[in-house]
Amino acid sequence: MQEWSDKRQGAGRMWRGRGVRRVEDGRLLTGAGRFVDDIRPDACLYLEFLRSAHAAGDIVRLDVTKVRQSSGVVAVFTAADVAHLGSASVNALLPDIRIPPFPVLAGGRVDAVGQPIVAVIAQGQAQARDAIECVDIDVVARPLDGSAPPAIAHHWASGDIEAAFAAATTIARVRVEHARLAPTALEPRAALAIWDPVGDGLTVWLSTQTPHRARLDLARILGLPAVRIRVIASDVGGAFGGKASIYPEEAMVAWAAMRLGRPVKWCATRSDDLMAATQGRGAVTVGELALDAEGRMLGLRAHLAFPLGHWLPYSAAAPGRNAGRIVPGPYRVPATDVALQATQANTAAVNIYRGAGRPEAAMLMERLVDEAARILSVDPLEIRRRNLLAPDVFPFRAPSGAVLDSGDYPALLQSACARSDYPALRRQHRERRVRGEIVGLGLALYVEPCGEGWESAMVSLADDGRIIAATGSSAQGQGRETAYAQIVADALGIAFDRIVVKAGDTGVTPPGIGALASRSTAIGGSAMLRAAQAFAASARKTAAELVQCPEHGVIAVADGFVALQGDGQRITWQAIAGSVVEEGHGGLSESVVFHADGEAWSSGCCVAAVRIDRDTGTPTVERLTWVDDAGIVINPMLVDGQLVGGMAQGIGEAFLERLVYDGDGQLLTGSLMDYAIPRAVDIPAVDIHKMVTPSPANALGAKGVGEAGCIGVPAAIVNAVVDALSPFGVTHMDMPLTSQKIWQALQANSPPHCVGEGKKLDGASGP
Repeated sequence: MQEWSDKRQGAGRMWRGRGVRRVEDGRLLTGAGRFVDDIRPDACLYLEFLRSAHAAGDIVRLDVTKVRQSSGVVAVFTAADVAHLGSASVNALLPDIRIPPFPVLAGGRVDAVGQPIVAVIAQGQAQARDAIECVDIDVVARPLDGSAPPAIAHHWASGDIEAAFAAATTIARVRVEHARLAPTALEPRAALAIWDPVGDGLTVWLSTQTPHRARLDLARILGLPAVRIRVIASDVGGAFGGKASIYPEEAMVAWAAMRLGRPVKWCATRSDDLMAATQGRGAVTVGELALDAEGRMLGLRAHLAFPLGHWLPYSAAAPGRNAGRIVPGPYRVPATDVALQATQANTAAVNIYRGAGRPEAAMLMERLVDEAARILSVDPLEIRRRNLLAPDVFPFRAPSGAVLDSGDYPALLQSACARSDYPALRRQHRERRVRGEIVGLGLALYVEPCGEGWESAMVSLADDGRIIAATGSSAQGQGRETAYAQIVADALGIAFDRIVVKAGDTGVTPPGIGALASRSTAIGGSAMLRAAQAFAASARKTAAELVQCPEHGVIAVADGFVALQGDGQRITWQAIAGSVVEEGHGGLSESVVFHADGEAWSSGCCVAAVRIDRDTGTPTVERLTWVDDAGIVINPMLVDGQLVGGMAQGIGEAFLERLVYDGDGQLLTGSLMDYAIPRAVDIPAVDIHKMVTPSPANALGAKGVGEAGCIGVPAAIVNAVVDALSPFGVTHMDMPLTSQKIWQALQANSPPHCVGEGKKLDGASGP
């Protein structure tokens, strides 16, 4: 069901607020997409890596003589060849980050399974892979050292935490272990580089969500001026944070193309990505929530331990920092004490993954709230109602110092419970438990900070009269071309199909941050709106000069402008383009760099109802009701797609996904035979509703939506499963909630009893 209000969305607009079909789909669904592996330049060479089989070890012998003699091999490179290369940048979101080296190829020692050691370049991909087998290498394993000091540490505190806990009548305690996850994009990582020392410089095609950042990083690593590098991300088959940073493999491809003077391509396999691409989650969070006798929150203590791998990608600090600054989320807690530590280990790098700290913060708080409700024998709905921030407190400075821009959390809770008929579900579950069914109901509220800083946009008039909208943001499946075209079409009052959106190519787009942190519509879209408005003003002025009347005397129409005075002369966009060029002005174009006034914070509430099969432990989500507030929405169809897509990944995290290393640092889940991702049949039906509290932090009033499904849905499901198992004495479970884990919990705990069955909603009547 949709709840889009014409008044709120801007009645009278042609395009914003409409569910326009994605313009990208025609190309992608007919096989006309252009991904990195589709690009096949003449004389292209293929690169493959010998990867470490050890999590930690010393390379005592490395002989590549036989590799050089292998059929089709053009070059073989080891660490000595690339030792002079620089390092990629790391975003110092928190002070005193300890940044390790960025080895393009391992030299002397290896620090993780899958780390590249030797790069083999051959005429064909199969030849390069065959030649890898000829590397003569001997590595002496080292024991894993878990005593390294944290590379990232920070502390947030507010209020008098000691007094809060001293005054408490109830203290809820929870320890949450998050499994490590693999982003598992449809398209694995890929890179193609071409070097022209005289003309174009270095052109690199990457499957990346941050082309402009990749350009700057390549300039740092290779020692080239950034103006001599062009990065192109044409079509990207998914990213989810896994393509947010430059990788050693991509730097190796670029350097090899420069060294050999021929195009060089590398495409990762699925196993390559599971071993060596960045991973997500993996945190262990511990929390204590102090409450008074009425169930009102007094204080929160939390310790957040986040994992890092053997090297730090650009956003390595973001997950821990996000979690630390978000808790206690939508709740008012007078005193807080939150400590973060992030520690390196002999694994693949850990970076942002859809949600990036937001799911960890939501899971800890929502589990603490449910545990407090259990101890106090208060319904989980009621304890949330008593502690939510009121809508009149916004903008609200959180205990961490973060400023929440707008929201109405009590209305979210009320709407979600009304839409799901929460009281009736509670009654039905009591009745079903009497009949022997194992059923549970879970709530979760969440907040979602949606990026800070700036983005850029440029709107230009092409010779044929079409409008070119270029963005510094990029796209990997979100429908960016469609949403930005809607913004520009509305601002100019012209037909949607006259807009051409360009993104992902540093050669034809203005600088930008990229597509991550749910920021592209709120910040990138605001930049596009401002650029389109500036362009409209310039176009009106130009049209008025051409028809020789005052600016207020021309009105915009679908194909240009019409003079209101005189003979009502009409001038088309194409004619304007021709006239501007004739006068030597070089075309009509406006660029804008938009700096957000603050950060937009989305929010939402999920209600999950689950059933568990007594014989197998298999969980089934019977109902999922979800109310999300993403501020002003450009395209409700795209928003629904983002919500459902995020939910699918949240379902995977809740029930299936887990990367596993053994005690020696060996990855045990190195293929999709071992690492389970959800199938279509695993995704439950969902009842999505919307609320709109516009954000004052940007020009559109928009908030992010891309990560919400990974934040609220897993927490609601975990609470529902724990509720279902509560008659068996179960008070906590960690994801993934596999049928085996649930079945074992059923067998290990006491027979069914009626814990909590007498709980009532505040003021409710009946059993």
